[in-house]
Amino acid sequence: MSGHSKFANIKHKKEKNDAAKGKVFTIIGREIAVAVKEGGPDPANNSKLRDVIAKAKAANMPNDTIDRGIKKAAGDAGSVNYETVTYEGYGPGGTAIIVKALTDNKNRTAANVRNAFSKGHGNIGTQGCVSYMFDEKGQIIVDKEEADTDADTLMMEALDAGAEDFVEEDDSYVITTDPADFSDVRQKLEDQGLPMADAQVTMIPQTYVTLSSEEDKTNIQRILDWLDDDDDVQEVYNNWENDSEE
Repeated sequence: MSGHSKFANIKHKKEKNDAAKGKVFTIIGREIAVAVKEGGPDPANNSKLRDVIAKAKAANMPNDTIDRGIKKAAGDAGSVNYETVTYEGYGPGGTAIIVKALTDNKNRTAANVRNAFSKGHGNIGTQGCVSYMFDEKGQIIVDKEEADTDADTLMMEALDAGAEDFVEEDDSYVITTDPADFSDVRQKLEDQGLPMADAQVTMIPQTYVTLSSEEDKTNIQRILDWLDDDDDVQEVYNNWENDSEE
């Protein structure tokens, strides 16, 4: 969740223990439920659901688990209603943090998020206080080891599919799209058999903040860890230049 070595973060999350994997599946399960309620259970007619399924597959969620989640959401009219809520705030050293959650109890979630910030000597701000420091983009990340095409070919395929940008990193390729084009670009690349380590609309910092104080580094990591442990929290975006994950 922290730093900007994008694939390192994803690999780090996927290599965590089974409890963390369970948290990821819980997050995606809620996203499936929301997508089905909003657009129906047929992925062919529900682009949001298609995107969530792609995210689930990138996280190695079993197909039968995905199917059960869709059927449960489609057949359970009395199921829990989740609301999307976003919190913005500041961590140590002027770092910016955005928290996106799906919750059935906004009071509980707000209290938990506020507590996480206070644990690391940060504070919640008003809506819009830090989001202007980020760009919302569709982002597809490809593990170099999984890709069977060279960088130039992959770049042309991505740009032809409608991507805005293509960047080669040490261990991955990062494809960026306009949020409105993300679903279409992702589908075209998936149809071409491109393996995706991660695919979602995300918030990318315009600049990164370096923390020189070890205390500040410990405190922001404390905030991120507390947020990571909260089942309501879907995604956390921040602009900390976390060298330890490079």
